[in-house]
Amino acid sequence: MVGAGTDKSKTAFSGGPAIVLVRPQLAVNIGMCARAMANFGLSDLRLVSPREGWPRTGAYRKGAYAAAAGATHLLENAKLYASVREAIEDLSFVYAATARGRGQMKQVLTPAQAMPDTAMRVAAGEKHGVLYGPERTGLDNDDVALADAILTFPVNPAYASLNLAQAVLLTGYEWFRAAHGDAIPFELEERSPPATREMTLAFFDFLEGELDKRGFFRPLTKKPVMSRNLRNMFHRMSLTEQDVRTLWGVVVRLVEGPRREPKKSSRRKQEEEAES
Repeated sequence: MVGAGTDKSKTAFSGGPAIVLVRPQLAVNIGMCARAMANFGLSDLRLVSPREGWPRTGAYRKGAYAAAAGATHLLENAKLYASVREAIEDLSFVYAATARGRGQMKQVLTPAQAMPDTAMRVAAGEKHGVLYGPERTGLDNDDVALADAILTFPVNPAYASLNLAQAVLLTGYEWFRAAHGDAIPFELEERSPPATREMTLAFFDFLEGELDKRGFFRPLTKKPVMSRNLRNMFHRMSLTEQDVRTLWGVVVRLVEGPRREPKKSSRRKQEEEAES
């Protein structure tokens, strides 16, 4: 299954810090982590002693690949390790993602604080990584001891537990912003130019004239204020030329009633013959 927003005609980003899942328990979570990585251009997935092995087979494999939603290339290229030490030995800097203080006197950073430095150092040729622990227990103290710094998330202190893929997603988001910028991927397409003041004022004159005929401005002493309020309401909309034409047409139809159906040519011909 490929999700909405997937466009294989565009160049995909890759690289970034390695995502190291330590003793992951559920195949579906591994798939969801792959999807989160693909969202933000991360491509180095490392698995340390998955509970039921890797690659998965049967229903476990099907669940992981479905959860990846098109990011199956990350699952197929995932590297398998027997220990955390083996998984990180080629990295020059490692973060341990955890929601709890560990008393290990390590620097504690949020992804927003950590990823700009990581982006700069990765661009200079360093290899970084982030450790994520098992879903139920998180990283143990020995895992954290192998890291250079702790990565944690500003969350509700009464409910700090994140789903594994959520943690990867938040890290990936800040990585992408730091490495590639945070410009929005698309903007509103302008289909009609802004309405000129002349066009807008002409519509106002027409609208207020019709409202005046129907006794809208009552009492008359309040007409100036009501008129200003009405004009300000439309001005706040930043009307386009098409907006004004549409509104004008709406008011015309309300004033004049339904359009008359054009007569069919055969019927018109019969009427002309009857009159002659």
